[in-house]
Amino acid sequence: MVRALLQIVLNGVAVLVAAYLVPGISYHGSLLSLLLVGLVIGLINLIVKPIVTFFAFPLIVVTLGLFYLVINGLMLYLAAWLLPHTLQVHGCGAAILGGLVMALVNWLVRAFTKES
Repeated sequence: MVRALLQIVLNGVAVLVAAYLVPGISYHGSLLSLLLVGLVIGLINLIVKPIVTFFAFPLIVVTLGLFYLVINGLMLYLAAWLLPHTLQVHGCGAAILGGLVMALVNWLVRAFTKES
């Protein structure tokens, strides 16, 4: 339970970092809205992303894993579509860069924290 809540907060922080760094991504809302964005991204990554990754596996192999960045961008774009007044992504390039930034933030946090 604590790990799930931590992942929701981490997704929200990653969205804030992506909105700050990537010009085509904007976030408007309060702290509660940020937690909602984190929850939606977590649910998308839990339910939709494995299905898309399964069907896109041949493209992932052919592109040596680079298509996975496109999948991350599509998941961010889906979250923005589900929350149009809170999170906005303008363009495919911004979505891919935002997905890359979010993946890097998640990777950095996991690299410097110890799992129990």
